[in-house]
Amino acid sequence: MSRIVVIGAGVGGLTAAARLAAAGHSVVVFERSGEVGGKLAVYERDGFRFDTGPSLLTLPQVFTDAGPELVPLDPVVRHVFADGTVLDSSAVHAEFLARISAALGEEAAHDWDRFWRRAGRIWDASWRSVLRKPVTPASLAALSWRVGDLAAIAPGRSLRALGRRYLRDPRLRTMLDRYATYTGADPRRAPAALAAVPYAELAFGGWYVPGGLGTLATALAGRCSAAGVEIVRNAEVRKITTEGGRVTGVRLAGGEFVPAGTVVSNVDALTVYRDLLPEPRRLAGLTDRSLGGFVLLLGVRGETPSLAHHTVFFPSHYDGEFDDIFGSASRRARPAGDPTVFVTRAADPAVHPAGCEAWFVLINAPRHGTGWRSVDWRRPGLADAYADHVLAVLARRGLDVRDRLVFSETRTPFDLAEATAAPGGAIYGTAGGLMRPVNHGPVDGLHLVGGSVHPGGGLPMVTLSAQIVADRIGPADR
Repeated sequence: MSRIVVIGAGVGGLTAAARLAAAGHSVVVFERSGEVGGKLAVYERDGFRFDTGPSLLTLPQVFTDAGPELVPLDPVVRHVFADGTVLDSSAVHAEFLARISAALGEEAAHDWDRFWRRAGRIWDASWRSVLRKPVTPASLAALSWRVGDLAAIAPGRSLRALGRRYLRDPRLRTMLDRYATYTGADPRRAPAALAAVPYAELAFGGWYVPGGLGTLATALAGRCSAAGVEIVRNAEVRKITTEGGRVTGVRLAGGEFVPAGTVVSNVDALTVYRDLLPEPRRLAGLTDRSLGGFVLLLGVRGETPSLAHHTVFFPSHYDGEFDDIFGSASRRARPAGDPTVFVTRAADPAVHPAGCEAWFVLINAPRHGTGWRSVDWRRPGLADAYADHVLAVLARRGLDVRDRLVFSETRTPFDLAEATAAPGGAIYGTAGGLMRPVNHGPVDGLHLVGGSVHPGGGLPMVTLSAQIVADRIGPADR
């Protein structure tokens, strides 16, 4: 029985490893850092505990492998618009329509209901034909024969255009635009197929894991250990070796060669095809990276009843933010002057001392780099100055927390790149929609999982990528 090597102990790598071990394979996972979880990381300080990666779990039916306790969120997200209007989303469609009607008017609720039916068609087509299957010429051909699915997905139309077709209220359009950032994309260019994202979030609910979502990584690592998976920390893979068009193993940073008949990479596809197994033809399209994130970790005294578990504060000119963070042919990317501010604050005593709150504050940001569409986040003083700016923006929007801080720490796209080897600190790998680089490599025995490949970023999609690969590899030969 040939050993399977998994590169990276992120959610995709751990899920694939657990499934493959359960199917009878001998599996070893090499993780470059000292911790498991990848972007699903945790930071603790002075009794405060922060999820520094994903903060919202959707599609709970995907996580049967991890088996966590899940707590439903209501509202799923609280939206605070520039004019002061507050709209709480709900996983119960009729209730959400009632909330839209009360906050924005009956016409807005009617429009959302029409859009919702269209989004449901997009979701059904995506779930049936794309998200749970490997991308192959045969699968794409099958999709092309589903005329109804193609019509629902609306190839060639942007998410922005779809929103303008159905939604007259500018606040609903703004709310819809935000879902493009879930995949690191600009809504003006992101495909209409991303309407599946709000549908999935609201049809199946938003969920919290007591103790924080980082406990998912611990649970997955425990499941791997119970199945006999060997997890080797502080072991960086530098090369995927091949011979005769087939994988033969990996070479570690210390020079050790580890033979393997199958390699599953949970590393960004750009890193795989640029560094681990140079493949120039596969690099095409991978340099268009998703946005990054600028993060504040705030220890806060007192309680803030105006905040839900997730609260998003929108700017008055949303396109100005996208112009800043994505740049253009005539202007370099830059930190947004008037950004959207996303605050996660869990009412969970396990993540903060009594009488305090732990805030995870996320700002859409340009990825790290020195290019035209990047920002050099290592520039002295930039992170601290922008942190002060974000706190001032929150204050202008009615949430001044500066005199309540126990501490404040920043995390930039550069920090994410250093911690997780995500090129440029791009949260979701390649920018775009539901179609990403394929899960099989250019040589036999190489497979890719994670947010940079099909079916995309976010915890559910990463988990589905691992399931696709494990199913493709199949059970061990006896």
